Amino acid sequence: MRVDAKTTWEDVLAAVGIALSGDRHQGQIDLLSCWAGTSGTDHAHRCVLAHYLADLESELAAEISWDEKALASYAHISDADLAPVGIPAAVGMAPSLHLNLGDGYLRQGRTAQARCQLEAGFAALSALPDDGYGMMIRRGLIGLKERLAAQP
Repeated sequence: MRVDAKTTWEDVLAAVGIALSGDRHQGQIDLLSCWAGTSGTDHAHRCVLAHYLADLESELAAEISWDEKALASYAHISDADLAPVGIPAAVGMAPSLHLNLGDGYLRQGRTAQARCQLEAGFAALSALPDDGYGMMIRRGLIGLKERLAAQP
C-alpha cells in the first residue's frame, strides 16, 4: 500500500492476515501503513487496525494506548461500517475490546479501570455468537474476573 493512499478494507484484511500468519514485524509495518492511510473520521478501519496493533506491541503502555484507540473508534461505528468485512453486528466486537483493555489495565495495576472494562465486557456478552470465537472471549472474560478477584 502506498503511504499516501486511502486505506481500504482489502488493505486492512491483507495486513491483518500477515500479522496473524506469524510475521508480527511485517504485520505491524503493514497495519501502521494502513493506519497512516486513515483519517480521524474513519472509525471502522481505525477500530479494527488499533485492535490488531495492540496485540503486536511489546510494551504494555503502547498496547493499552492502541486498545484505548480501538475502543474510542468503536463508539462511532455502525453495523453497516463493518458489513464489508463480514462482521454482521458491530456490537459483537465490544466484549473483545473490553476484555483486551481490561487485561491491559490489570497488568498495569489499574484494577478499578480493569473492573469497569470487565463489567462492560460482560454487559455485551449477549452479542457474541455461540461459536469458537464467542467461547474464547467468554473464557477470557471469566479469566479476567478470576484474576481481578484475586487482587487485594
